[in-house]
Amino acid sequence: MASSTAASPLTCHHLGVRLRPRLPSLSFPRRSTAAAASKPISLSHSHSLPSKPLSLDPSATARHVLPPIAAAASAPAAPPPKPALKGAAIKPLLATIATGVLIWLIPPPSGVARNAWQLLAIFLSTIVGIITQPLPLGAVALLGLGAAVLTRTLTFAAAFSAFGDPIPWLIALAFFFARGFIKTGLGNRVAYAFVSAFGGSSLGLGYALVFAEALLAPAIPSVSARAGGIFLPLVKSLCEACGSRTGDGTERKLGSWLMLTCFQTSVISSAMFLTGMAANPLAANLTAATIGQGIGWTLWAKAAIVPGLVSLVLVPLILYVIYPPEVKTSPDAPRLAKEQLAKMGPMSKEETLMAGTLLLTVGLWVFGGMLNVDAVSAAILGLSVLLISGVVTWKECLAESVAWDTLTWFAALIAMAGYLNKYGLISWFSETVVKFVGGLGLSWQLSFGVLVLLYFYSHYFFASGAAHIGAMFTAFLSVASALGTPSLFAAMVLSFLSNIMGGLTHYGIGSAPVFYGAGYVPLAQWWGYGFVISVVNIIIWLGVGGFWWKMIGLW
Repeated sequence: MASSTAASPLTCHHLGVRLRPRLPSLSFPRRSTAAAASKPISLSHSHSLPSKPLSLDPSATARHVLPPIAAAASAPAAPPPKPALKGAAIKPLLATIATGVLIWLIPPPSGVARNAWQLLAIFLSTIVGIITQPLPLGAVALLGLGAAVLTRTLTFAAAFSAFGDPIPWLIALAFFFARGFIKTGLGNRVAYAFVSAFGGSSLGLGYALVFAEALLAPAIPSVSARAGGIFLPLVKSLCEACGSRTGDGTERKLGSWLMLTCFQTSVISSAMFLTGMAANPLAANLTAATIGQGIGWTLWAKAAIVPGLVSLVLVPLILYVIYPPEVKTSPDAPRLAKEQLAKMGPMSKEETLMAGTLLLTVGLWVFGGMLNVDAVSAAILGLSVLLISGVVTWKECLAESVAWDTLTWFAALIAMAGYLNKYGLISWFSETVVKFVGGLGLSWQLSFGVLVLLYFYSHYFFASGAAHIGAMFTAFLSVASALGTPSLFAAMVLSFLSNIMGGLTHYGIGSAPVFYGAGYVPLAQWWGYGFVISVVNIIIWLGVGGFWWKMIGLW
């Protein structure tokens, strides 16, 4: 009888107890301590019993738990195994190198300088490496910069020049703010408040975030600041509060859809207002210089409001259908969130400091133009307050590997894309397009449609909306006007699309590295859904927008 018992696993049947299996549910575990009160809501699954049978044989237990001392002494301990080397993935690495070598060996077209062509080969090779990821993104970008320096395509100073650009640093600072937002518990508090108000469904939660960001867009002209300083910490807290975290297989519960939705709608809200993105005034100034007509704040908002609102409504819904979250409804979540808020009690000192610092930083982002304080300076001031007060430590900032990785690869792409423009490749491309479209003999409507598509999808070669506008806006506006397109109409369409095209990649606009860096969406899916939504946005802005612009007399 004893041997039979020892050979079978210990189960609930042996104890005479029947247990009902736990089903996955959105639950707010009750805790008695303050620390437990701030623990995120989690989507929990039942825990399985041990896979090995638990022996009840006393002799077996003694034999395994209390081994003879002599036997232990006679058996020397095996040396720990050496950790295996983790180098690059060979096939993606070969594809990356082959791309660069093939383009390098092709003779440059007439009118393109040799160094520009070589830099294009390195740039495209780096992009392939970032997509296929033989190494982490920062490492791939660093190898690309190294190749540019070793081949003397760029000097060291030129290759690393973008590390002095404020945008990559603003993105890195956003991750440090997110650390403090979550660490202090303020993130959970705000997340529970959002869930209590809108958490009956994932779609409702998404729309609440989308329109909250759109309301801030005209007041905060840096999309990087809005995305990184305000919404990334909030969205991460919401995802974690609903049991959706990176690295444990729960990304698709809510986080993947919510991150992609917030990113794709951030480019729409940027397009809706002249002050929605830092590069929008540049487009307005170039319009005035090219066609002699300016675009004021009111005219911009009036023209963009209808297609913008349609996009803000449809894009989250389309993503909800083609890239749905696993958790769609949680009818008990609002009530449970209110209970958690009650358990958290009043705000702690750390939460108050974090909230005050965030308000100070956002205030400087809103009124920084009048005070002559730029977005990155305001963020550095906010981080200084957090470091001095101890809300965030420098050791914690150093541990934010995603922030430093994002800073590295984004700065590298900005530098290479910038020098492609300086070496004349972008101007050559613009002139070639202008000649090609002008020679087709199409109506102005079809010619402008071709120009729009070429302008839009050439953004794969840019890591900045401002760089794209500065390099190509004037040339494309000039040829559109020459082919008969109403000049102001053409200028406004190109201005709007200069924002929306940022949704194509994970580096095309300031909010892209922020949301991608959170780690919820794989790169291939980020690019794939980025292309799908770009088609949706072009249809909305040229279709619905075209009718609206006809009504208000733009063409």
